[in-house]
This record gives sequence, C-alpha cells and structure tokens, in this order.
Amino acid sequence: MQGSTSRILVVDDYEPFRRFFCSTLLKRADLQIVGEALDGLEAVQKAEELQPDLIVLDLGLPTLNGIEAARQIRKLSPKSKIIFVTLESSAGVAQEAFSLGALGYVIKTRAGSDLLAAVEAVSPRRREFFHYGLDHPPPVMVIPSQRRGADGFSLPH
Repeated sequence: MQGSTSRILVVDDYEPFRRFFCSTLLKRADLQIVGEALDGLEAVQKAEELQPDLIVLDLGLPTLNGIEAARQIRKLSPKSKIIFVTLESSAGVAQEAFSLGALGYVIKTRAGSDLLAAVEAVSPRRREFFHYGLDHPPPVMVIPSQRRGADGFSLPH
C-alpha cells in the first residue's frame, strides 16, 4: 500500500458481507474502496484493471473460488496485498492461502473486531502475517492472542 491512502478492492458474493466490510474499512480515513466484485472472475478482472493496494477476498466465490482467483491476481496485480475474509477456519485452507502470498486471513464471524487490525498488520509499517480464528495456525504467522507481547502480538505455540 503506498502513499497516505490505501486503495481497496472488496470481493464477496454475499452483499450484506460486502456492505459490512466496506463500512468497516471506511471507518479509517486512510482507506478508500475503489471497487467491489461479486465473484472470482470479476475479482481477477477488477484487480487487473484497478491495481488496488489491498484486496479483501472471500474464499467461497462463484465462477472462480478465492484460492484460484488469488492465483490469477498474483500474476496480474503482483503488488496488491491480499487478506482473505472467510467462514473457513481450516488450517490447511489457510496454509494454501498463505502459500499464494496472502498476508492475512480473518474469519468472517470475527471480522467486526479483526478486519481493521488485519489491514493494519499488513500495512507497510508492519511485516507480520495476520491470522485470527484458525484451528491450527501455520508456524510462520504472528498471531494476536491473549498472551500479547510488548507490540501486542505473540508467536504461535
């Protein structure tokens, strides 16, 4: 994300979630929603067209799932950072998401409290990976938890 305003593409097929993500993100003056997409194919097209700084991407999308969309987005918009926001809490799915270069993974049921924290965690000032709500987190991620260090984060067990 560059400059003082981060440009964000929000991708979710369920309109109430999309609206919620947008309204949550717009609570910060330094975040700008530049586009929305309803499915994986549209996400790839808009990512290529808009070259957003950040993409908030659902996994369970029609036409092209979030994992496959992320694979294609990596090639067409390589500077865009990806945060997955999903109902899927499986560590295996999260590992695959991170292997594609995603920098964040937030469970939708916790998005109200965790989405802005995830955006902050992947901002240029921070280099940690961000995760909330996974069953068994991948070992390379820094995880916000109840056992917090001086910076508010602790390493996985």
